Amino acid sequence: MPKILIVNGPNLNLLGKREPDIYGAKTLDELNRELTKIAKELSLDIEFFQSNSEGELIDYIHKNGFEAQGLIINPGAFTHTSYALRDAISGVGIETVEVHISNVYAREEFRHKSVIAPIVAGHLVGFGLYGYAMALSYFADLKTEE
Repeated sequence: MPKILIVNGPNLNLLGKREPDIYGAKTLDELNRELTKIAKELSLDIEFFQSNSEGELIDYIHKNGFEAQGLIINPGAFTHTSYALRDAISGVGIETVEVHISNVYAREEFRHKSVIAPIVAGHLVGFGLYGYAMALSYFADLKTEE
């Protein structure tokens, strides 16, 4: 069963509390429970990780990226600034989908640029929590194409 890492960056631990008009009312735990059900239906093994620390995110990707078949990442604010996170993803060579809950292009201008996007297979924005499910579906389709 293919293993997919689901990594969430800074402030995503506040889902359900932080700006629910932008990010929704579901908590990260609720999202993870839903994604666990979806992954089971798609015959995918998933592992969750969240950190507010850039270094911890990088260390996690280094430690687990070589063994997994895919990465779904919401880098949060590191999207716009973290060349180190970009290099970690690129360095392990893992197929990656970048997910953002809100439509970052309809928000503040500083959110319009992702330093991660050029190295990922796909970039999903504005679909709410459904973006994660879409990314899981992508990895399930890759599995069936092999």
